[in-house]
Amino acid sequence: MITAHEKAAYRFTFALTALQWSLGIVILIEAALFLFGPESRHDFASTHMPNAIRMILGWGEIVGALLLLVPRTVSRGGWLLLTLFLFAIVLHLLHGISNVGSLVIYSAAAWVVASKESVKRRSTGVSGA
Repeated sequence: MITAHEKAAYRFTFALTALQWSLGIVILIEAALFLFGPESRHDFASTHMPNAIRMILGWGEIVGALLLLVPRTVSRGGWLLLTLFLFAIVLHLLHGISNVGSLVIYSAAAWVVASKESVKRRSTGVSGA
């Protein structure tokens, strides 16, 4: 018989896994559009930042999203994405672009997913992957 606590733990685990996968897929798509979208190069050029920044952020997000989708590397992908999102927030704010709401939400989601994996490894006694 499954207890109420076990049911709640299962629902929580399912919700975190759904967050992990949705974040990974959405970021993968958004990063590909950021790098290869027809207007993204022009839009980024209007910020007067070097194109290398766009490449670093875009490819970093693709790597982080892919790591997020591989079970053994979820935590690393989450921490990489969190770092990139925080860097992007700082860049936006330094350039007077205050529309960072989606980056804040992406950061929170990456933090939760990365933390979940870290806590899970500690509670089971498994060392980092």
